[in-house]
Amino acid sequence: MRVDNVTGPIAWHAEGPVWAAAWGGLRWVDGAAGDLLTLRDDGVTRQHVDDEYLAFVRPRRSGGFVAVGARTLYLADEADGETRAVARLGDDPGVRMNDGCCDPDGRLLAGSMAYDAGAGRGSLRRIDADLSISDVLPEVTISNGIAFTSEGSHAYYADTATGRVDVFDVSDGDLVNRRPFVSIPSDAGAPDGLCVAADGSVWVALWGGSAVHGYDSSGGLIESIRLPVPQVSACTFGGHGLNTLFITTSAQGLDPDHGTEAGSLFAVDLGIRGQPTLPFAG
Repeated sequence: MRVDNVTGPIAWHAEGPVWAAAWGGLRWVDGAAGDLLTLRDDGVTRQHVDDEYLAFVRPRRSGGFVAVGARTLYLADEADGETRAVARLGDDPGVRMNDGCCDPDGRLLAGSMAYDAGAGRGSLRRIDADLSISDVLPEVTISNGIAFTSEGSHAYYADTATGRVDVFDVSDGDLVNRRPFVSIPSDAGAPDGLCVAADGSVWVALWGGSAVHGYDSSGGLIESIRLPVPQVSACTFGGHGLNTLFITTSAQGLDPDHGTEAGSLFAVDLGIRGQPTLPFAG
């Protein structure tokens, strides 16, 4: 299996890749830099958001995008439009937003964590189209990847500190009946960002594990994609046929002379298709 380095190490802490035809390709964040990076046919462009941290971004149904900063929600009306702050997502300066997605109803699910990764200081919150905010999961440590199956009946979720990916049933839009889906041995890394393919397989980036693992719907390991960097942060399917797995990596926590390609965007063709990105209704 050939894994290609698409960009070289252009980010310090690359995270949250997402594909949307509306903005012309793949978009991800360079977290502490506060930058949105977009990969198009003519290369990578950057757009800065004036925040101490940028967690993730999703397209909007109406056009433009929603971006989640450290504790602020931003909206833009065009694919490369200026952002405006529209809601506060928290007030504790020791806690920042981290990862999230949209559900099939167009609501934004946004998780958080403490800067010092203190136990139980994060949460998973839901932002509705009218920008009302409610708690979904309190007392999370490092709220990370979350994604839904194609029919919307299940959702997969990683609180990195647990060393697990859990699965929920989705009932009337709510996440219920949480249970373990797969446990990651500590020597294999820690579960970070994740995505779900059209065939129901689950793909999990392993922070500190130099890999992305693929699991079938029963939790059986079906693939291990090795990366030449230790901090693998997230993955998503994209490309014009949604058949390329894009993988973000990070240099966060590495020695300045680490000598790796950390911070690069990688890509691999697995022969399976992903799902279209679910947009925000707000």
